[in-house]
Amino acid sequence: MAAERMVVIGGDAAGMSAASQARRERSPAELEIVAFERGHFTSYSACGIPYWVGGDVTERAALIARTPEEHRERAIDLRMRTEAVEIDVPGQRVRARDLDTGAESWTGFDKLVVATGARPVRPALPGIGAPGVHGVQTLDDGQALLDTLARTEGGRAVVVGAGYIGVEMAEALLKRGYEVTVVHRGEQPMATLDPDMGRLVHAAMDSMGITTVGGSAVTAILTGADGRARAVVTEDAEYPADVVVLGIGVEPETTLAGAAGLPLGAYGGLLTDLSMRVRGHGNIWAGGDCVEVLDLVSGAYRHIALGTHANKHGQIIGANAGGGYATFPGVVGTAVSKVCALEIARTGLREKDADRAGLRYVSATVESTNSAGYYPGAAPMTVKMLAERRTGRLLGVQIVGREGSAKRVDIAAVALTAGMTVERMTTLDLGYAPPFSPVWDPVLVAARKAVTAVRAAGM
Repeated sequence: MAAERMVVIGGDAAGMSAASQARRERSPAELEIVAFERGHFTSYSACGIPYWVGGDVTERAALIARTPEEHRERAIDLRMRTEAVEIDVPGQRVRARDLDTGAESWTGFDKLVVATGARPVRPALPGIGAPGVHGVQTLDDGQALLDTLARTEGGRAVVVGAGYIGVEMAEALLKRGYEVTVVHRGEQPMATLDPDMGRLVHAAMDSMGITTVGGSAVTAILTGADGRARAVVTEDAEYPADVVVLGIGVEPETTLAGAAGLPLGAYGGLLTDLSMRVRGHGNIWAGGDCVEVLDLVSGAYRHIALGTHANKHGQIIGANAGGGYATFPGVVGTAVSKVCALEIARTGLREKDADRAGLRYVSATVESTNSAGYYPGAAPMTVKMLAERRTGRLLGVQIVGREGSAKRVDIAAVALTAGMTVERMTTLDLGYAPPFSPVWDPVLVAARKAVTAVRAAGM
């Protein structure tokens, strides 16, 4: 009997995890696997790019988990610099273009995996495409930025956007000796936090020597006589720049899928069932940054671009496409980041998320330390917790603090996944020793305060 063929579009986390897991499930005689990747690299950590740019990671190769050659050694026909340009769903085939030669060909499939990732938000502004303006979505992007930095060492950098990538790139550029300005539209940096917690990030960035300009929409990138970027312009001011880094965010890259008639959600991401099958299509799966996922706290679908989710999606897709069975139940929206010595974390809902979901809630904020207050090196840590007003169900946690603060958010992520109340959280048996925590961990102190707020609010 002839082998079935699985075609994978996208050679990074979700796509190659799916291919690798499917290969574990079925032999080459049973399942042929063909993968298309339009870039130069596979299976790499895009999240590590800011740390490579900043010099914490010294070699690009350290960010690559598996090379094309390693995938091919596992009987995966991986075709690099090859872009899928059309999906013929009724005909079960994909048209792909070799980006080096321009040659095109059709490849049939029995099973299809769409893992096209996300694309950076790049507003149509004057000068946005000028040399010296960089995104940081791929390893190719990171290398291009490093090449620019090598020519302009120690100059002025403007980062547009103050989300995870924005603050991480601000730190990277600061480490390289640049005078850094972060321009963003929000009230405070890190819009993934509530504004009161974002103010803590703002103050810390200012203290580190990073100029943070909020409430400012960029209107243009000015260029010099050489055509390169020289300044970022807002409605109110002009900020000189030798290099501009865009950290405005990403959106699902579903142009190909949408043109093929595959179902898209409110955020433009592909819609799948629990097995990561594209809705209405028994032989097509999708995963990674191109899909929308179920938020287990609000019950709504969201677009969250994270490598952790992408790798899990790939494992589940590979198991199912290979004849097994696995599901992805959803997410609670956990993320961590840092800017210099400040750690930033969140999970669950912010106040505006809870408002949008129609949930009535209370909030509690506590200031504590990352270790026992008397232990040498104890540093500030702030925890904010949201709980449902009537039931006391945990809705979300945000943490801003120094070393050892951010990963405490995992306590809350587990509690959210389990549907715990804040009262139940107060009895959690967490590890304690003075170098690691006060006797009452700050997360538990916030839970106790949230319990009091729930009781005071009544019905």
